[in-house]
Amino acid sequence: MCLAIPGQIVEMVDRELQLARVEVGGVRRNVNVGLVDDEPVAPGDWVLIHVGFAISRIDEEEARSTLLALEQIGEVYRQELSEIEASMIE
Repeated sequence: MCLAIPGQIVEMVDRELQLARVEVGGVRRNVNVGLVDDEPVAPGDWVLIHVGFAISRIDEEEARSTLLALEQIGEVYRQELSEIEASMIE
C-alpha cells in the first residue's frame, strides 16, 4: 500500500528543478515540489508526499493530525517510513 505522508520542507535544493529537502519522521530526503501549483513552497511549509513528489500543501494542524492517524494504523505506516529511511540523504 502506498500512502501520502506529511513532510516539512527543510530547504530548497534546486529551484529550477523544483527539488526540496523534506523531513518525514526524522528522515530527510529530496522530493519534487513541481506538482504543488499554487504559490512556491518554502522552508517550514508542510506538504503531502507520495512516491517522491509533493502532491499538495497542507497546514501544520492537518499535518500533525494526519501523522497521528498514520501512527495509529501501525505497520503500514512503519513500512512506509522504512522505505523513506532507505532513501535517506546524508
